[in-house]
Amino acid sequence: MIYEVEVKFRKDFIKIKENKVLVGLTSKPEKGKANRELLMKLAKHFKVSQSQIRILSGLKSTRKIVEIIKN
Repeated sequence: MIYEVEVKFRKDFIKIKENKVLVGLTSKPEKGKANRELLMKLAKHFKVSQSQIRILSGLKSTRKIVEIIKN
């Protein structure tokens, strides 16, 4: 599945509506910390390992395209 992800900072939440996901992160967007937190949250929510999630585009943006591979 491919999802459009929008990231908000200073809040801790996850909301899903169809193929769009809104995620609140508490990590600062520096040195990949926020992306790592995003992968952890998505993996926990979708009950997959972090290695099954790829950020296809938007590594340095608050809007990302993410692929989740479910087995």
